[in-house]
Amino acid sequence: MVKTATAAIEKNQAKLLEKIKECLDKLNEKMEVFIELQKNEQKEDVMKLPGLPEALDVMTLLSLPDHLRKSAISLCKLGEATAEEVAENTRRARAVESGYLNQLVIMGYLKKERRGRKTFFYVEKQ
Repeated sequence: MVKTATAAIEKNQAKLLEKIKECLDKLNEKMEVFIELQKNEQKEDVMKLPGLPEALDVMTLLSLPDHLRKSAISLCKLGEATAEEVAENTRRARAVESGYLNQLVIMGYLKKERRGRKTFFYVEKQ
């Protein structure tokens, strides 16, 4: 009986440690963004990371939920892409990625254009 109670406690501790690790990973990602901001000493570019369009500045990205932020950053790296291409980059299912990209379109951060049977997503350059 003592062994089963000990095993249950150890299992709960392992779950708790995993949750802590996930939170620390998310925090680390956000800190990396702030470090990039501090490296950039030009006053007018303080709120932009190099290569990010104005519509998706750092503060906008930080305000997005993690799942949408990952999709937006991936699309910025690719420039213009289909949901399938973004899904390969983020290692998520195409249907899931398509939903996230369409949410970003509805929110006004992305644009989409249909060409034949494919839909391309992109960030409009301002």
